Amino acid sequence: MPRLYVVSASTRSTSAGRPLAAWIRELASARDEFDTSLIDLGEMALPFFDEPEHPAEGRYVHQHTKDWSAAVDAADCFVFVMPMYNGGFTAPLKNVIDYLHREWQGKPVGLISYSAGSSGGAPAVEMIRPVLERVGLRAAAKALSIPGIEERIGVDGRFLGTEPIAAEAGEVLDEVALLATGVTADAATR
Repeated sequence: MPRLYVVSASTRSTSAGRPLAAWIRELASARDEFDTSLIDLGEMALPFFDEPEHPAEGRYVHQHTKDWSAAVDAADCFVFVMPMYNGGFTAPLKNVIDYLHREWQGKPVGLISYSAGSSGGAPAVEMIRPVLERVGLRAAAKALSIPGIEERIGVDGRFLGTEPIAAEAGEVLDEVALLATGVTADAATR
């Protein structure tokens, strides 16, 4: 069963992305395709890239990098739940991507964006795609962008998902599952 990491990509303490990421994890966990975990970049608090060598070398000196490398290495696929800031994706998300190289190779990633405005973060999704390709991640073609995120957080702090949003999230997870099955099969033959 592929190991899916749902990554909450905001580091803000008041991020609306955390409830959304938790909801996406619940959706993924309810399926038979994944062994699902949640990674919160705010809790992880990885400093800005501070390794002396290029990530492609894979010679890490800092324990935080070794820990992040082990976590990403253990995953078969990802869903990035990402806010849009000023028309793009966040620096903390770019940072955690930049830390590693080999660990990302060939792994599928689904993209779920959100914003306070009407775009739902779709420009951030398009901006990150070339970065993901550059490090060897395989982005699912289907993405989900959720506008007006603050209005979708209940008084209990949980994400208020709708059937249409759940259906679109399911399509992203379907594609990630199909891509991950190929990754898992490839890994088993090595």
